[in-house]
Amino acid sequence: MKEEVSESAIRLRAMIEKAIEDHKITRDEYDKILNIATEDGYIDRHEQALLGQLQQMIEDRVVKFVI
Repeated sequence: MKEEVSESAIRLRAMIEKAIEDHKITRDEYDKILNIATEDGYIDRHEQALLGQLQQMIEDRVVKFVI
């Protein structure tokens, strides 16, 4: 049975993809991403994977925090 992707995971993906395209993310954008992931009180598998990918890209400096 295929698991349905949540609406918040779709919004999360869009915000993360923008950060990847820009190669940068602001603290405000990062906070919004975390808020989207936690707004329903549950971080599903898709959201966990997306957050993990973003965190790895930040650690690898593919995506940089900007002020």
